[in-house]
Amino acid sequence: MKRLFYHGYSKHAFNIATLLLRVGFGVLMIPSHGWRKLSNFASMKEDFINFMGLGSTLSLGLATFAEFFCSLLLIFGLATRLATIPLIITMVVAFGKHNYIFFEKYDLIPAFIIGYLAILLLGPGKHSLDAMISKK
Repeated sequence: MKRLFYHGYSKHAFNIATLLLRVGFGVLMIPSHGWRKLSNFASMKEDFINFMGLGSTLSLGLATFAEFFCSLLLIFGLATRLATIPLIITMVVAFGKHNYIFFEKYDLIPAFIIGYLAILLLGPGKHSLDAMISKK
C-alpha cells in the first residue's frame, strides 16, 4: 500500500513510460489520421485547410508528413523530439480549425497535444533508436 503513495520513480519505470507514450500516441495517430490522409490524398487536397496561405495541397502534405511519417519516427524513437514538433503544430492547427468545444466531437485533439508535449519534454527514453544511436 505504501508503494501506491510513493512519489519517486525508478529509471526502469521512467523508460517504460516513455516507451508507452511514444508507441501509444504514434499508433493512435497513424490509422485514424495519417494513413487516411496518405491514402486519400488526391481526393482530400482540394477541400483541405489552406494554412497560412500555403495552399491546401501543401498544407495537406505537411499534415500527412506529421501525422504519418513523424508518428512512425515516434514509434521507433528516432529523432523523437524533432518528430514531435510537426505533430504539435498540426494538432494546434487542428484545434483552431475545428472551433473546438470541450467534451464535443474532437476530444482527442487536446489529448494529442498534451501527449506530444510530454514526449517532447521527456525525450525518447532508453528503449528507442535515439538511445541506441547515442551509445555508439
